[in-house]
Formats: sequence, C-alpha cells, structure tokens
Amino acid sequence: MFQKDLFQGKRILVTGGGTGLGKSMTRRFLELGAEVSIVGRRKAVLDETAEELMKETGGTVATYTLDIRSADAIEEVISEVWSKGPLDALVNNAAGNFVSRTEDLSPRGFDAVANIVFHGTFYITNAIAKRWIAEERRGSVLSIVATWVWTGSPFVTPSSMSKAGVAAMTKGLAVEWGPKGIRLNAIAPGPFPVEGSVARGSWGTAGGTLATDRIPARRNGQHAELANLATFLLADGSDYVTGEVIAIDGGQWLNGAGTFARYANLTDEDWRLMRNQSWKGADKK
Repeated sequence: MFQKDLFQGKRILVTGGGTGLGKSMTRRFLELGAEVSIVGRRKAVLDETAEELMKETGGTVATYTLDIRSADAIEEVISEVWSKGPLDALVNNAAGNFVSRTEDLSPRGFDAVANIVFHGTFYITNAIAKRWIAEERRGSVLSIVATWVWTGSPFVTPSSMSKAGVAAMTKGLAVEWGPKGIRLNAIAPGPFPVEGSVARGSWGTAGGTLATDRIPARRNGQHAELANLATFLLADGSDYVTGEVIAIDGGQWLNGAGTFARYANLTDEDWRLMRNQSWKGADKK
C-alpha cells in the first residue's frame, strides 16, 4: 500500500508502544524505514517488544521508561530523545480505562484515567511541539481517541470525557500551530481485539464490547488496518490533512450510542463481578 522507504530518515515516538495497537503501529513504521522510540511504564515489556520488532523488521527501536502522568518525567525523557536527534512525529497511544457505573467512581478512580489520557497526552504533545517551534521544524502529532468523542459512552465516563478533550486539542492546535508547520490528527478506533484489554470482556447479558452484530461491517478491526491509516496520516503526502478525527470502526458509531451502551443491561451482581476483574492497565490500547 505504501512505498517501502516512505519513512526513511524519520524519527517517530509512540507512547504505549510496547503492546496492542501501539506495537502494531510501531511495526508498520519500522517496515517503512522509520526509527521509532517507544515509551511506557514497563521497561521489560518495552525491551521485549523492541527486540522482537528489530529482529522482524531490521529497524531501530529505542525504549524509554516513562509515566506520562508526570510532566517533569516527560521533559527529562524528551530531552534525552532529542539529544540523539529531533523527532518528526508523535503518536499519542498510551491510555488507561476500566468499566464502571459512574456513581461507583471515586475521584481517585476518575483521575487514574484522566491523568493519563487527558493530562498526559497534552503534556507530551506540548513538550515535543515547543521544541519543533523553537527549532522551526515541521512535525506531526497523531492521537488515538475513540468514537466516544462524538457519542459519549456510558460506563467509561473518565475515558469518554478525556478522549473528547484530546479531540478538542487536536482541532484547536491544528489551527494554532498550523502556521508553524505542525499538523495534528486523530484516529477513533472501534473494537479491535487487544490482549489484556477491557475490550476482551464478553458479558452474556451485555453482549460484550467485541460483539459484531451492531457493526455494519460485521467484524472487528484488524491491527494492520489501523496501522495503515496511521501511516497515511503521518506521511508527507498527507501534509494538507490536519485537525481531523477519523473513525475506523466498520460503521459502528453510526449505528449505536457508544461501545458500552449494552452494559446498561448488567445487574448489580454483574457489576460486582466486573469490579473484581477490572483491567486497569495504563499502557494498553
């Protein structure tokens, strides 16, 4: 679909790049010649992914331990990355989420998601963009959001609110930084199977987040499809595309009221069981 050397000489940073969709995008960028840095909280996972993908593609992957909830930690890591050469693109993929009735949420539970998705995404975007601006360099930011930015979604209110904020950031900064040669776009994926993700849940009464009967395409997404869309949006040939949020969901969001709407059918006992099995990872998407 793309020229083999499309990203030759490009340096791309992917947050949450050690697993899931972040890993799949990293693989695609490497195949097309990019040098990729991946960041996340679990160094062992990052190093394992880097070794696997370098052997698979022959590309170069650098790993950095980073909790994007900390603006100070971001500054330290980005300074280290920049000392080896400026970046050309940032992919905001790191996220956290868990399913809960909103009335059961504590402030700490809300912040666990918002501090990653909302605050962290802004911190690292700004840390990199201000370097591009200071050096008068062009750059591109791609953020992974969700179709909830249009519909909202029950039972994942912290993520829904935070992703909507990232979508607003994408549009606003595309205008503010456009004259400086910086593009911002976002991808809103529908259901993509990811190992360990909350999306693996398949409650009988709720239908599960990976149920396909409400997806017009009647299937879940394939990682390669999202990686190709990410590649298209970051490529130099797409320079005139900015401020866009593009869905890749087989038409799901047009056909329903949010991924988790079916969870309205859960009983109190279902919710008790779900709380005991909640996934609260921060680096998976």
